[in-house]
This record gives sequence, C-alpha cells and structure tokens, in this order.
Amino acid sequence: MAEFSIKEKITEDMKVAMRAKEKQRLGVIRLIQAAIKQREVDERISLDDTQVIVVLDKMLKQRRDSIEQYEKAKRQDLVDQEAFEIQVIKTYLPQPLTETELANLITHAIQATGATTVKDLGKVMGILKVQVQGRAEMKQVSDQIKQRLNQ
Repeated sequence: MAEFSIKEKITEDMKVAMRAKEKQRLGVIRLIQAAIKQREVDERISLDDTQVIVVLDKMLKQRRDSIEQYEKAKRQDLVDQEAFEIQVIKTYLPQPLTETELANLITHAIQATGATTVKDLGKVMGILKVQVQGRAEMKQVSDQIKQRLNQ
C-alpha cells in the first residue's frame, strides 16, 4: 500500500473518529483540517507535507502559549483540552529529533555559517529551520544555539 500524505492521513483519521464517535478527537482533527484549508485558500495553493508540517507546528506553538496563559489563570479544564489537542497534532508530525541528533545539526549549522557570536543566530537558524521543522521546538533550538555561541 502506498504511503499516505499527511493530509490523506488526517482525512482517514477523521473518518475513523467519526465512526468511533470520538467527539473530542474529531474536533481537533477538524481544527487541523480547517487550518490547512485556510492556508490553501489564502495562498491559492495545495499544501504538500512540508507545508502541512509548518501549519501543524504553528498550531502546536499556539497551544503551548495557550497552556501558559491558562495555567496562570488557573483553568485546568482548558489546560487539559489544549494538552489533548497537542497530543493529537503531534501524531501527524515526523519523529522528533533526539538530543544527539539536534546537537549534531546545530554543530554542523554553526560550522557551515562560521557563526561565532549570538549576532550570528539568524544565519544558523536559517539553515536549521528547514531541517528541524516539526521535529523540534524552535525556541529550544534557538536557546541551544545561543548557549553554544555564548561559550
């Protein structure tokens, strides 16, 4: 059987969730589809897997930010909902990078750009963004690069 694209997998999972009457999961899948569709309509394109990963990454970041706000407001019910959505969204992303893989990518990017100070962060991030998209949190990557360049 041929490998499904991420969009096809999302559609299949939506059908499964509908049949299984998994309302909460179905709601999240529909949010994902709406975000993808919105970008396709706005840009008049059909998204490929790489672009879908960018959309999913953005959704994850929004949910992490929301969790922070909800925790400050002591709204555990909303924190739980956002955490559930994060888990569903993550199922469509590629396997996360290990610490070692990420460290190696950062090392190669720093060497490739000749970065020596934190002022060079943008150059390093430019190379890494494509390689780690959907596989690592960009804030975490940025923090690790800063740490390396400050040594």
